[in-house]
Amino acid sequence: MSALPPSAIELEFARRYDQEHARVCLQPQPRGLAGRLAFWRAEQLVRNALKVAGEPGLLLDVACGAGRFWPVLAEHGNRVILASDPSQDMLDHARTHHPQQLLKRIKTFQSSAFTLDLSANAVDCMICMQLFQHIASPDHRLAMLGEFHRVSRDTVIVAVRLQSRFRRKPSAAEGAEPQPLPGKLLLEAEFRQAGFSLLSHQDFFPGCARMRVYVLRKTG
Repeated sequence: MSALPPSAIELEFARRYDQEHARVCLQPQPRGLAGRLAFWRAEQLVRNALKVAGEPGLLLDVACGAGRFWPVLAEHGNRVILASDPSQDMLDHARTHHPQQLLKRIKTFQSSAFTLDLSANAVDCMICMQLFQHIASPDHRLAMLGEFHRVSRDTVIVAVRLQSRFRRKPSAAEGAEPQPLPGKLLLEAEFRQAGFSLLSHQDFFPGCARMRVYVLRKTG
């Protein structure tokens, strides 16, 4: 069963987020000690989430960017890995930055996270570590979650950014205040509204970091 054709409004906000995602992915990653520690922690969160999800055999990495998590996803020897990104240039770039032995395990295809070119219940698990956390609109988050619910037959792993109790107001030099981040209760209500139950969550740094990784199970 294929997805219904997207409306013009859906295509427009998909295009906008796809462009923003490509811009973020092309930014150079920190190479200092702090950057390496942050990446190590993110990899640890992904490993833990995959265990909670039951070490899925058929996995889709949504909006994969440069494939920064492919080595971790491929640690499970029997796993089949699909990877999608709205930018074919980004996928081509990713394939030049990983060893051929790893690339043999990854099947890439160009597709927006809002309108994935896959049938219903196509994969065991989906993981989205980059794009979802940058979506400010509840309606747009629900649209993406709806597509995740359609394509996954079991679990979804998403990274989110949550509202902090210690919000710092930007200075005049920094310009306008950015779009406020959603709170934990709002996001978890959206997960349930989209047809998911919550299996687990992990905070990037418990008690102080805004980033959190959720493992969701499809219901209904």
